[in-house]
Amino acid sequence: MEKIAVLIDSTSFLSEELKKELDIRTVYLNIVINNHSYKEIIDMTADKYYEYLRDTNNSFPTTSQPAIGEVVACLEKLKEEGYTDVIAIALSSGISGACSSYTVAGLMVDGINVHPFDSEVSCKPEGWYAIKAANLIKEGKNSNQIISALNEMKKVSKAYFMADDLSHLQRGGRLSGAQALVGSLLQVKPLLHFEDKIIVPFQKIRTYKKVVLRMYELFDEFYQEHKGENIHVCVLHVDAIEKAHEIKEYLEDKYPDIAIEIDAISPVISTHLGLGAIGFGWTIL
Repeated sequence: MEKIAVLIDSTSFLSEELKKELDIRTVYLNIVINNHSYKEIIDMTADKYYEYLRDTNNSFPTTSQPAIGEVVACLEKLKEEGYTDVIAIALSSGISGACSSYTVAGLMVDGINVHPFDSEVSCKPEGWYAIKAANLIKEGKNSNQIISALNEMKKVSKAYFMADDLSHLQRGGRLSGAQALVGSLLQVKPLLHFEDKIIVPFQKIRTYKKVVLRMYELFDEFYQEHKGENIHVCVLHVDAIEKAHEIKEYLEDKYPDIAIEIDAISPVISTHLGLGAIGFGWTIL
């Protein structure tokens, strides 16, 4: 009989309380500043990182995936605790090698089966997959059933972002230089999303206000189709809490029957989106 654990990377930014409640384990991505590596959340909190990013004289940071050794150590610990299988949820493989780290580490640890799951997204929308998996384990589902359910969940999950400054995505290699240049010259605030596992423009829009209105329209289309289901929404931000609260208040007034929360975007993903970025994701749990 399987004993299944859930593993996720730190960019999901799940709270410590929730991870403890659902027994979700974490491996950490890193921020590299002046050749020194910091584990996000542990060595570099979101607030501390926002402060670093505000100083334009600071060098531009880079990011790195979880070290294979850290993943191996986590799997070894789970094996010692009697787990036979691990649902290993990763941020999109198009922007990070976390998913491949799970695969490689799984081959290095005998006696435990690793089931990598590419969420094709990041932040709280990635975290929802871990929550779903943990709940399915409580229901007695096996690993194959859980992976199948997570793939079905992808069909009703969406996330959109707006970067206030496209140069962060361009410098981090997550958006082409041409796209960033055009956006800057025209003062365009493109609505971004994940497509084929990478961040690409969904629609080019001139102003922040119009971007937000477009996100509202996209969500309303989803809501009308899935009204009455267990819809969850998360407003995401990089040091833009006031904007996030405005969006949350609008949604709560219009959709009083759904769960809406605000969450910060993790330091690693903040590196690529930059200060002032806003995101908006939803799913059915």
